[in-house]
Amino acid sequence: MKTCFSIWFYISRFIMLFILFIVFFILGSLFVEPYMPDIASEPGLLSAEVTILIMGIMNTLLIMTLIESSIYRSWKLALALAFAYYGAVNFVMQIETWYFLDGITVSNALLQRLFLMGIPIAFFYIPLAVLLMGKKKLGPEARLTLKTGNPLIYWLFRLTIIALIYITLYWIAGYFIAWQNPELRAFYGSPGEAVPFLTHTLNTIKEDPFLFPFQALRSLLWTLFALPIIYGSRWSKTVTALLVGFLFSVPQNIAHLIENPLMPISSVRFSHMVETTISTFIFGVIVVLLFYPESREDKIKNQHKGIIRTAGLTK
Repeated sequence: MKTCFSIWFYISRFIMLFILFIVFFILGSLFVEPYMPDIASEPGLLSAEVTILIMGIMNTLLIMTLIESSIYRSWKLALALAFAYYGAVNFVMQIETWYFLDGITVSNALLQRLFLMGIPIAFFYIPLAVLLMGKKKLGPEARLTLKTGNPLIYWLFRLTIIALIYITLYWIAGYFIAWQNPELRAFYGSPGEAVPFLTHTLNTIKEDPFLFPFQALRSLLWTLFALPIIYGSRWSKTVTALLVGFLFSVPQNIAHLIENPLMPISSVRFSHMVETTISTFIFGVIVVLLFYPESREDKIKNQHKGIIRTAGLTK
């Protein structure tokens, strides 16, 4: 009986939250719609209606799972997830839009509103989702605390490693996946045959010396926005790693399936979708593997052992 109630609870909450996601997503889109450039865009792989349906399903499931995974409750949970979601899904993506598309298809007025577009979902929808999921009160898990005691050298070392890993993933995926598309190279002002990897790398360092420092900064921002999920997770390292990988890779890339005047060529959108989905998913997993607290992992393992022993004794 309890199991049936639990199933119907999550089904009903999913339906409500899915509808609300679509509403808040449309509200966010209103910030940018009047400022979109009047550029003809090639059709996407899917229609706008189907893509928005997929986007709603994926994001609703993601946010519900993030809520369930957390030791936090009430306003702490709402604030932590709003910060993580807005940062990972909107802020980190839009600063890259500024870096690459400013002056190509993005005006200053549009750029400002791209940052506003994610506010309704992050700061209004997510707190409402926390309320509807019944996480408004403090529970036993919420009293769990984490005392890191990690010295400064711990953070400096790992943040340096994470920056190097992200730059490596970003550059390898960018060259061997996206940059192999001649239409993409032409879109970014490099028509013709692709030069060898090493030559391309050296040319980029010479012509755009700020690119790699900028991507290092993005890696630190990704990590910052993932920390509330990592340190608030009541699930194992492996499951948390998959969850953060999903957060880093899926919500930002679904929109590439529909036509978009900011990136009007269909093959360019598809190449970027494949490139960034792979690289950011792997990066999200690595962030968790590096920063997930071992004390929490040990605690979870001990709890599971205790449950198994108790189940064995009660048989």
